[in-house]
Amino acid sequence: MKKFLVTMLLVLLTAPSFAQIGGGGFSIDEDNVYYGIRFGITSASFSGDWDSDSRIGMTLAGIVGLRVSQSAPLFLESGLYYTERGGKLKVAGLEGTTSYNNLEVPLLIKYGIDTNAGFSLLPYLGPTFGYAIKTDELTRANMGFKLGCGAEFNQLYVEAGRHFGVTSIGKDDISLHSNAWYLNVGIHF
Repeated sequence: MKKFLVTMLLVLLTAPSFAQIGGGGFSIDEDNVYYGIRFGITSASFSGDWDSDSRIGMTLAGIVGLRVSQSAPLFLESGLYYTERGGKLKVAGLEGTTSYNNLEVPLLIKYGIDTNAGFSLLPYLGPTFGYAIKTDELTRANMGFKLGCGAEFNQLYVEAGRHFGVTSIGKDDISLHSNAWYLNVGIHF
């Protein structure tokens, strides 16, 4: 965990130097396509027949966004995310941490709001399609829904949101959903 926090601190401290390399960053008025990377932290848990305590994990992603309307700052964003989720289960007197790490592809609709203070707000929502890369106890294919808001300033990006598990990932008629709060930082190119 200490290595993870040190790495996040280094990303935040070095990101301004990357922002000076590019030209001007993301613009809700001009850009039709943008690319970026995301790095962050998740606080995940299970809900359903087996509730759990939170498990802290990380997120790493490459994203691409496309403007879908010339008359409004409306964008479609997707990419490939690696996200660590799971939870600390307490079932029938047994306790243990269960990992549910995913490769995930979101399809997010974002609306750009220029604040006239030098940064843009980008509230978003949309479905996610995931595949658990290491699990025997839970189903691998899963679907969720993300709701959140990002803020962009001169190529630097930060977002916070909530992932809701839509499909049950439990086996043997057990209802179980993977949910997470997340905070990501990143850079737009």
